[in-house]
Amino acid sequence: MHASQGRSAGLGLALASAFAFGGSGVAAKPLIEAGLDPLHVVWLRVAGAALVLLPVAWRHRDLLRRKPALLVGFGLLAVAGVQAFYFASISRIPVGVALLIEYLAPALVLGWVRFVQRRPVTRAAALGVVLAAGGLACVVQIWSGLSFDLVGLLLALAAACCQVGYFVLSDQGAGEAEEAERPDPVGVIAYGLLIGALVLTVVARPWGMDWGVLGGRADMDGVSVPAWLLLGWIVLIATVLAYVTGVISVRRLSPQVAGVVACLEAVVATVLAWILLGEHLDAPQIIGGAVVLVGAFIAQSSTPKAPPSEPVAGSGPTAGTEASTERDAQLSGRRTAP
Repeated sequence: MHASQGRSAGLGLALASAFAFGGSGVAAKPLIEAGLDPLHVVWLRVAGAALVLLPVAWRHRDLLRRKPALLVGFGLLAVAGVQAFYFASISRIPVGVALLIEYLAPALVLGWVRFVQRRPVTRAAALGVVLAAGGLACVVQIWSGLSFDLVGLLLALAAACCQVGYFVLSDQGAGEAEEAERPDPVGVIAYGLLIGALVLTVVARPWGMDWGVLGGRADMDGVSVPAWLLLGWIVLIATVLAYVTGVISVRRLSPQVAGVVACLEAVVATVLAWILLGEHLDAPQIIGGAVVLVGAFIAQSSTPKAPPSEPVAGSGPTAGTEASTERDAQLSGRRTAP
């Protein structure tokens, strides 16, 4: 009974996280169109969330001594890199397209594992990569000669590459025998946001930002909305709430379920952009987006044929191995997605 209730609660938290993350681009794009630089919006998001989670960082301050490389890598790639490239991409291409391209990350992870770590991958995982690539071709309508902004597409792809860094970094410490030695994921997120905010402060130079935009209004497909309200949504809902609920949910769900729910983020973002921003996608793009999500999920959660003693990329948890379960939950769960 308690296990069933825990899974139900985990599913609810995962859905809440997917919806919260999915709304980040929809709230950010009107601010960018109102006059804020994409990097300034990213800085406001990360710095605001870092301030909110400052008490959490203080509580887990031992991570600075135990896992400095993990925290720096997380801040640079999973926070600063993903957010900056994603927000820059949505200033040039539709929100849904940018997020669908970012969902190539699970496929790119397999490329890292196969060609860098030189580990075997399952056939199902390879099929997932092929499906994701084919679906992406439909999303960007490659047959029309890349009708989308090429720079915007490359920026979205860069966000996906930074997301690969998150998945790779998630392996660190997951296999440690003692649970007390494993880095607390919420603590890692808190420090990742702090480090990301410091890096983005140097890159974005917020002292040159047009702060007056935040006191004005932004346009959402003809509807005037207070800019500060959109910023509050980005910081509190699409960042703090999204990360915390996502981290808690992956501890209550299996990797397969967490991966499916995470894929809903792209669907939510596309639907919200359609309704609130008027960014309509045609039938081939919708079909292609669905194929991208299916391919990403297959690549992320395919079951290996190899015995448990020979880990294969693209696999789920190995029965009876607590460290493997923890690692797979991290790889299949909430990432620092936009």
